[in-house]
Amino acid sequence: MPLWLKQMTTELQKTNVQLYGLISMLKQYGREQNVHLWRRIASDLEKPTRQRRIVNLWKIEKYARDGEIVLVPGKVLGTGEVQRKLQVAAYNFSESAKEKILKANGQCLSIPELLQKNPKGQKVRIIG
Repeated sequence: MPLWLKQMTTELQKTNVQLYGLISMLKQYGREQNVHLWRRIASDLEKPTRQRRIVNLWKIEKYARDGEIVLVPGKVLGTGEVQRKLQVAAYNFSESAKEKILKANGQCLSIPELLQKNPKGQKVRIIG
């Protein structure tokens, strides 16, 4: 491979070290524990930012059932209302979405917190 091509490819790599750490942690845990959910979330987070999922609260309210944990491998936005008490895990939340979920007595979790809380990924619904 020519030197200029190597330099170009290294410049185009993602620079978010925390995201890469999360992706590698999810892949490793998915392989070790044989839980396909975490490998699926890792592959969704590897996509470019423009292809990552963006979900509004009305969609979560529409598709989530009581007792489930909702997982969004992207960002949760605050359009809509939440009436149910939900646990929502996502890579990122908008401030209004976080306020509305907490106002409905729900929980906002990061993906590593969900991994620690529910390592087998039971009763988790991916939305997006």
